[in-house]
Amino acid sequence: MAFSKVNRRAKIKRRIRKKISGTSMVPRLSVFRSNKQIYAQVIDDVTGKTLVSASSYNNKAAEKKNKSDQAAVVGKEVAEKAVKAGIESVVFDRNGYLYHGRVKSLADSAREGGLKF
Repeated sequence: MAFSKVNRRAKIKRRIRKKISGTSMVPRLSVFRSNKQIYAQVIDDVTGKTLVSASSYNNKAAEKKNKSDQAAVVGKEVAEKAVKAGIESVVFDRNGYLYHGRVKSLADSAREGGLKF
């Protein structure tokens, strides 16, 4: 039985989420990547609330750039918002995507922005 890309990523995502959980002290930085946009959320899994979010959708700084540069802008933005909200360390959730390309670009710029993970 052959798995589709979506099923494969869902299986990897379940495996990752078994091990990773965000708390109010160390929330989870979750990344979602669509074909055109990239989204990042800082989530407290205990209460089920999104603390901070950023995306390339309707983002003037991310416009007219390639996708990796857009991801870097989003990572920097989510880090700034998180630091402003008093969050300095997070658990990174790559959400089943490979740690490569846009996901890596977002993570690196979030680290530069002041987040520790």
